[in-house]
Amino acid sequence: MQITDHIHAIRIPFRLEFSPENSVERFVYAFMVFGNQITLIDSGVSGSERLIFDYIRANGRHPDEIGMLVLSHSHPDHIGSAKSIKAETGCTVLAHKAEKAWIEDTDLQFKERPVPGFHKLVGGPVLLDRLLVDGQRLDLGGPVSCDVLHTPGHSAGSISLFFGREKALFSGDALILPGELPIYDDIRTCVASMKRLRQVSDVEVLLSSWEAPMKGREAIMSRIDEGIRYLQKIHQTILQVNQSEAADPMELCQSVVKALGLPMIAVNPIVAKAFASSLAFGTDDILFDE
Repeated sequence: MQITDHIHAIRIPFRLEFSPENSVERFVYAFMVFGNQITLIDSGVSGSERLIFDYIRANGRHPDEIGMLVLSHSHPDHIGSAKSIKAETGCTVLAHKAEKAWIEDTDLQFKERPVPGFHKLVGGPVLLDRLLVDGQRLDLGGPVSCDVLHTPGHSAGSISLFFGREKALFSGDALILPGELPIYDDIRTCVASMKRLRQVSDVEVLLSSWEAPMKGREAIMSRIDEGIRYLQKIHQTILQVNQSEAADPMELCQSVVKALGLPMIAVNPIVAKAFASSLAFGTDDILFDE
């Protein structure tokens, strides 16, 4: 779907398989910027290049016009088809330096973060051509450019992008969705990044990887505030449960998931790691309201 004059979104479905009998349907959004060249923001899971290329052709352009692929971070649903897209188009691939190791060595990523069905989601490693830094401005060809915002928390090198001309903010996975699986590396930096995004002026369009594009500044600010409050609720619940039960990480995860009313599929090592990040901080150590 076309979101602004130059930005398009595509919803990519995939399945997260915990076992042959246990799987969950998920989706992720990738975005395309149509300028003098095409800039692709994230690549979806393995095989997503077919959907992306078909969309480009349906809009009167050609996949060979993809000159740049910006990866918001290294997780499977964002880098899954990057190897194939670079092989077919010769595009330049960019990401933050803190994501480089897991993008260029996907076996290492699986070893350190064993996502269920990882090798079905990721088509293989891809070499980065350029490293992104906070505050950098990217010229995307023609009238479109964007500013890079380092927004860690979901992962160490997660980035967001602000398109000033389009008044559009791409947040990747930086915004935690209330009621959804809470996946992040560090709760304090996750909150700090969401608060930083709230300070970006002139935002009228929100481009999140986890939900449909949203328009209207008031709705966007409300959405960010909801995410911060959700993390606050999670943090307080973790500290309460840990105080009363002194559980090991998986037991703590199960108790917190139950207390929050989340689906039992959230009881997994990745969510347990996210919850464990709260244990380094007290009730007042994270500034949720500032």
